[in-house]
Amino acid sequence: MRILKPFLVVFFLTVLNFGYSQKIYTEKDIQIIPKPNQLLIQPGAFEFSKSTKFVATTDFQKEISTALINKFEKAAGWRPEISATSPQSNFIQFKVDQTLNKEAYKLEVSAQSITITAKGNAGFIYGLESVRQLLPNVIESKNIITAAKWEIPNVVITDEPRFQWRGLMLDLSRHFFDKNYVIETIDRLAMLKMNVLHLHLVDDQGWRIEIKKYPKLTEVGAWRVDQENAAWNARLTTNPDEKGTYGGFLTQEELKEIVKYAATKNIEIIPEIEMPAHVSSAIASYPELACFNQRIGVPSGGLWPITDIYCAGKETTFEFLQNVIDEVIAIFPSKYIHIGGDEATKTNWDKCPLCQKRMKDNGLKNAHELQSYFVKRMEKYINSKGKKIIGWDEILEGGLAPAATVMSWRGTKGGTDAAEQGHDVIMTPESHCYFNFYQGPQNEEPIAFDGYTPLSKVYEFDPVVETMTPEQAKHVLGGQANLWAEYLPNTKESEYMIFPRLAALSEVLWSSKEKRNWNDFTSRLPSLLVRYDYLGINYAKSAYLVTAASTADMAQKQINITLKNEFPNPDIRYVLGDKTLAGNAVKYTTPIQVKETTIVKASLFQNEKLVGKIFTDTIIFHKGVAHKVKYLTPYNNNYKGDGPYTMNNSIRGSKNFHDGQWQAWLVNDMELVVDLEKQESVEQVIIGTLESQGSGVNFPTQIKVLISNDDITYKEVGKISRPYAVNVNSELKDFKINFGKQNARFIKVIATNLKKSPKGESSWLFVDEILVN
Repeated sequence: MRILKPFLVVFFLTVLNFGYSQKIYTEKDIQIIPKPNQLLIQPGAFEFSKSTKFVATTDFQKEISTALINKFEKAAGWRPEISATSPQSNFIQFKVDQTLNKEAYKLEVSAQSITITAKGNAGFIYGLESVRQLLPNVIESKNIITAAKWEIPNVVITDEPRFQWRGLMLDLSRHFFDKNYVIETIDRLAMLKMNVLHLHLVDDQGWRIEIKKYPKLTEVGAWRVDQENAAWNARLTTNPDEKGTYGGFLTQEELKEIVKYAATKNIEIIPEIEMPAHVSSAIASYPELACFNQRIGVPSGGLWPITDIYCAGKETTFEFLQNVIDEVIAIFPSKYIHIGGDEATKTNWDKCPLCQKRMKDNGLKNAHELQSYFVKRMEKYINSKGKKIIGWDEILEGGLAPAATVMSWRGTKGGTDAAEQGHDVIMTPESHCYFNFYQGPQNEEPIAFDGYTPLSKVYEFDPVVETMTPEQAKHVLGGQANLWAEYLPNTKESEYMIFPRLAALSEVLWSSKEKRNWNDFTSRLPSLLVRYDYLGINYAKSAYLVTAASTADMAQKQINITLKNEFPNPDIRYVLGDKTLAGNAVKYTTPIQVKETTIVKASLFQNEKLVGKIFTDTIIFHKGVAHKVKYLTPYNNNYKGDGPYTMNNSIRGSKNFHDGQWQAWLVNDMELVVDLEKQESVEQVIIGTLESQGSGVNFPTQIKVLISNDDITYKEVGKISRPYAVNVNSELKDFKINFGKQNARFIKVIATNLKKSPKGESSWLFVDEILVN
């Protein structure tokens, strides 16, 4: 037997050990969001260490390298160096290729080196962001992780965005967010390769940008009377003599800092200065800007219709706006100025002699054409300063300004019409891009605007409408998410609404349509969410929630419950009664049939582990189920519920009062009779109600229960009185009226409507179930 020489033994052992310890990477390990357009995985990996060099030849390359080096210092405990020259191995370098498109990059990783090739800074940023997402997600940790292996797979990624406009709009007016939060948002946009941050700096409820020529805009317009304890649309009209204390603004120096920082992340800051409407904060500061010099306070909450708008007949209005624009342009080097242009109620223009004279002098037929004159005039001034305007799709009304770009929010029709006319378009339809809408079932979510845009719906969005011709499609610059802040009093709630929906939108706007796949995206999402955990981002877990849809079969006295989840082919498991969701859980495959009072608990499972919040519902079969209800005051035709058994079908309504389980009365009281069809022993009646003061829905001020055996003579057995109380939240409440056991066939319930809210608006009364026990 031949004996191997010692050095050969060592060699073979080394090869064997290397083969067993080396991780074999597959495409499942590449969890970059947005998904790269071309990916080639090769054997082996590059391992970062404290001796790794970042080869940077420009100040910008040094700056973006330092951002990743700082992460290594926090998470790994060592700090790679920046070098002006390339060592033989163990380095990352930047290479310029002028033939690439502006934001394109090529990332080549081998065991010896990493090379990011790009035309310039934008591509280098995005290449480095891909390196960041290839690293273990603990790279985001603020504490040292000793067990991590700091390697990335050997890959070749060739990548560039599908659309040039990939944006997010932050509303700073409805609730003010400071410089630090804006800068944090810029970092998070860059991580997802987004390149536009649109700042909504002006609206009725607050003027948020310092204008030195007009100091009252921030002395007065940036502050409103604090009514934060009331629902947004239930807040009272502000007295102009009452000093505002809630608000804030960004100084010009702060805004310049934001712009400068954003440039290091390839993010363009687009300022929005509203006109001619959504400007109550400006008129509160300078009443002469309005048609009738009316004194108003800065609104503390919802405002509709928006009638206090700039006077289009006064030359001083245009002088004011031109001076404002001059200061805005000095702060923002962006190509565009957004001028709003939406939701202007022009009733004052119709009455104003100066506006009427302007229309007559310029041959304008109506107020729509006067708004078009207004927009075109401001566009001409802005164009003279080397800038272009963007406006919401209302600027199409009365004729579109020649070089204007349209931001289409009322669906995609405005964008389609503008593209047909040869105008550039940014698609941001409410249906898919309004991040102030709910993203999960309302019972489980913080209060939001009354719409529904879950993660999966965002991912379905495409800025190019199928009916567009190739030439029209060229005018679609891209899309953006809009986060209106009526219901967002703090940064944590703002983050909750942005993430992870922004990740879905980033892939829509970056990745080629052919590369996008919901199943694939959701397989990569958990890795990003772990990064968000390390970064301290308060992202929503709504996509993990199990939701239920229930139907009632009153002939069989049976409830059928369907469970679902946003993820593809979800592993949903459930239990009935007081069991725990563990080994007893049943895999959901078909609707659950319930014929008696039962607790249903369900959750999403992944890899045999419970994930997300547990869904719980209690189905109560009470004595009134499936019995006749006689309505002594009819319910409103807009809220008929789910048919004749709505009040006694055991299915409860949710905070979403459009869910089909509510009956409602506008101003009128509710008065109805439940016929048990025979005498029963009863001792309790429960009335299920909803309050959402921002939507004009209020709890009843009084509830009375009466009983009878002949439906003629009634005896009152219980009453609850409840005075109106301010309530900022949407709330479900069961009012319980208990009384000693009594025999009765007929149960009469009278609920008294508030009738008028403190704001003077008609009040709704919503009821979903009358439970008789």
